[in-house]
Amino acid sequence: MVRLGTGIGWRPEIADAVERMPGVDWVEVVAENVCPGHLPASLTRLRERGVTVVPHGVSLGLGGADRPDEGRLAALAERAEALGAPLVTEHIAFVRAGGPLTVSQPLEAGHLLPVPRTRDALAVLCENVRIAQDALPVPLAVENIAALISWPGEEMTEGQFLYELVERTGVRLLIDVANLHTNHVNRGEDPAEALAELPVEALAYVHVAGGFERDGVWHDSHAHPVPQPVLDVLADLAARTDPPGVLLERDENFPEPGELERELDAIRATVVKGAADRAARTAPGDRAAPAGSPESADVGDLATARESVALAQASLLSALVAGTPAPEGFDRARLAVQSRALAAKRADVVAKVAPELPEILGKAYRGEFRAYAAGRPMTAGYRRDALTFAEHLLLAGRPEDAAARGRLTHWWLDRSGPRPLQGRPVTRWLRTARLALRRGQALR
Repeated sequence: MVRLGTGIGWRPEIADAVERMPGVDWVEVVAENVCPGHLPASLTRLRERGVTVVPHGVSLGLGGADRPDEGRLAALAERAEALGAPLVTEHIAFVRAGGPLTVSQPLEAGHLLPVPRTRDALAVLCENVRIAQDALPVPLAVENIAALISWPGEEMTEGQFLYELVERTGVRLLIDVANLHTNHVNRGEDPAEALAELPVEALAYVHVAGGFERDGVWHDSHAHPVPQPVLDVLADLAARTDPPGVLLERDENFPEPGELERELDAIRATVVKGAADRAARTAPGDRAAPAGSPESADVGDLATARESVALAQASLLSALVAGTPAPEGFDRARLAVQSRALAAKRADVVAKVAPELPEILGKAYRGEFRAYAAGRPMTAGYRRDALTFAEHLLLAGRPEDAAARGRLTHWWLDRSGPRPLQGRPVTRWLRTARLALRRGQALR
C-alpha cells in the first residue's frame, strides 16, 4: 500500500500556486490532459522534487457494456510510465453507449454516468476491470461517482456492489466522499451505511471536493469550497480507517492560493480528528461480507450480460442526449435535470477545448451551441464536437457578422484537414472558401 499523504489536483490554471504550496505531498492529473512526450514543465519540476504524480483517467468507461478500448488502455499505461506513477485511477461509470451491441448509433455522454447495481452490470464491470488490470503496468484503483439519477430495479447497495467488485477482482478503491454526500442528497443514500459496507482495506486514497445545492439537487461542481457535510463524511471514513492519501479536487473557478491552502489545512485537521475517534473506538473484529451481497460466481453468460447492460445504458443515454422517451422506471424530472446538466457541461468543455469559438461568437456562443446540440447528440468526443459545431454554423451562414464568419471559416479550415470532413455535407461555399484561403496564402 502506497502512502501518499495530502495532495491536490494539478490543473494548468493553478500550476504555479501548487508548486509553491507548503505540505503538498502528491498531485493528481487528469490522464487525458497530458502528453507523455511533452509533460508540462510544472509537473516535471514537481517530480524532480519527489512529489508523486498519479494519472486519473476519465474516458475508459469501465462500467460500460463494451470491453475497454485497447487504445485508451495503452494511452493510460503510457502516462503511468511517463509519470513514474505508483498506481492509476479510473471511474465506476459508463461514458458512451450504443454501437454494435445494440445495432444503434454510438453516443457519447461527455460525462460519468452511474452503472446499475445489478448482477449483470457487476459481472461486466468485473470483467472490464480485469482486462484493464492486465493492460496496466501499475495497480488500478476505481472511484465511486456522484449521480443525479437512480436506476430502477437495483439489486445491491453501493457498499455491497463495491465490496463484491473488490472480492472478485482485487482492485483498489478511490473513495470520493463528496460523491457519497451527493448521493445522499440526490438519491437518499446514507454515507455512513455505505462506509460501513466498504472493504476499507482496499482503500487507495480519498477525494474531497465542493459543490452546491439547487432546488433539492446537489451538483458536484468541483468549482466551490468544500462544505462541512463533505468534511463530516471524510471524518467518518477516517474514524474507520487510516486513509493512505487524501486529495482536494478543484476544476474551475479557482480561488486565491491562500483559500486552497486553508481547505487543505481543513482536510488535514479532519483526518486527524477522525484518527482520534478511531483510536477511541474498540478495535473491530473481522469484517464479514455485507448482508445480502450476491454470490461470488460470475453470471454464466457474460455475452448475454453485456447485451442486457448495453440495451439498458443505450436507452438511458439516448433519453438524456437525443430526446428519446425516458426508459420505464426512471424519475422523469431527475432525467430532465441530468439532461440539462449534460448539455451545459458539453457547452463548457467545447469552450475549453476550442476557446476560439466563444471568442469569435461572443455572447451568442451559448445560444448557438444549445441550438446546435439540441438535435445532435455527441458521437465522437469534444474536439470533433467543436469542429462539427463550427461547420454547422458556417453551413447556416452564421455568424451574420462577415468578419466573425471569416474568422470562423479560417478556424474551421485550419482544423478540418486537407479535405472536407468525410461523410459530412459540405457546401460549395465551404469548398470555395477553402480554395480562396489557399490562394490568399499563396499570394503573400
